[in-house]
Amino acid sequence: METLKVQAKKENQNFSDFSAVRGKEIFFKELIGKREKKVSCASCHTNDLTKTGENIFTGKKIKPLSPKVNPKRFTNVKKVKKWLRRNFKDVYKREGTALEKGDVLYFMMGVQK
Repeated sequence: METLKVQAKKENQNFSDFSAVRGKEIFFKELIGKREKKVSCASCHTNDLTKTGENIFTGKKIKPLSPKVNPKRFTNVKKVKKWLRRNFKDVYKREGTALEKGDVLYFMMGVQK
């Protein structure tokens, strides 16, 4: 998270911290994404982060995002970076900013800010 905070500060000098509230908005926002399909992060990860999801394009099962039921979820930084990059491209058709990534991570990890 510290690396993302440094990057967010470089992108915006007024940055103070990430927000789970903004992260929730990012997670549930529906857009025309990959394959011109209306999607949000919740399309694959479900509205309940404690439940198993399913990739709507491949049918592959996705382990719950919530660290409360999946304690190893955000422990591998390399995997977190990979999946944030890939999933932002699927839903938003672009890579997310440091602020967006940090916000959505705060939401998924249950940070109360």
